[in-house]
Amino acid sequence: MEDKELDETLDGSLPEKKEKKGFFKRLVEGLTKTRNSISSGLEYVFNGFTELDDDFYEELEEVLIMADIGVKTTDEIIEHLKESAKENKIKHPNECREFLFNYLKEKLKTPYDAYQYEDKTSVLLLIGVNGVGKTTTCGKLAGNLKANGKKVLLAAADTFRAAAIDQLEEWSRRVGVDIISHQEGSDPAAVVYDAVAAAKARHADVLICDTAGRLHNKKNLMEELRKISRVIEREYPEAFIETLVVVDGTTGQNALNQAKEFAEVADIDGIVLTKLDGTAKGGIAIAIQSELNVPVKYIGVGEKMEDLQKFDSDSFVEALFKKDNEEK
Repeated sequence: MEDKELDETLDGSLPEKKEKKGFFKRLVEGLTKTRNSISSGLEYVFNGFTELDDDFYEELEEVLIMADIGVKTTDEIIEHLKESAKENKIKHPNECREFLFNYLKEKLKTPYDAYQYEDKTSVLLLIGVNGVGKTTTCGKLAGNLKANGKKVLLAAADTFRAAAIDQLEEWSRRVGVDIISHQEGSDPAAVVYDAVAAAKARHADVLICDTAGRLHNKKNLMEELRKISRVIEREYPEAFIETLVVVDGTTGQNALNQAKEFAEVADIDGIVLTKLDGTAKGGIAIAIQSELNVPVKYIGVGEKMEDLQKFDSDSFVEALFKKDNEEK
């Protein structure tokens, strides 16, 4: 249940440097299951082979696929390593380790303008199937943005579930931001219409809209999403619209498939990958960003407010692949 992730406190007062260090530690802990599932395999591949032959690359390929990095992305990684080994005259497998890490860091690099919505009057639209953590993510983002001095308004546009409305109202109280909500069964677009009016009247910096879980093959629900988007574009033309798909990291390749389905029917600006602390499939972050060419912008590695953070490729790769004695 998403309600278990409700946090008791906000911790927006920590200096940025200290907070980043703290999150790296939580990230390392959160990715423990994934790291443990592939660390022995990586050690065997890099130290158990004496030359860069087909057997070496086949074993490395298997380790990466087991981390849910995906076949397509793994093929790209292997080809890059082969080219790098040839260009740099690498002879021993262990020398490929840093080339692998550096390639992944660069491949996962977040665009420089990934969070431009923070500096504009914006609407954040969170979409995704039920149970992935959308409502929790809305609350955490609201708390983080408020801690950074933004005036935030929440819109409870998931009107198909009374629990979703109640949960978002609880988040609004805990993080201290206003919320616009109607009763269960109301028109979601009407909620967003009222929320847009309130955001303009109250001079909100960011309006965060929670939506019902939906897949693109549920035609009526996807049409509802389009209706919400039309309301925002018509009533709030001056606002910058940021659409984020929330997916559950524990579902592995299913998370990738869900993101693909939403990308087919909506203009997706980024991915929020939740619950990475509960899975050995953390490599799915690499597969999603690589195959969709849509950046992972936020990751969640726990239940606390500060466990949802902006995605940093360097920290992610270090936490995912480095041996314990190599961690920061």
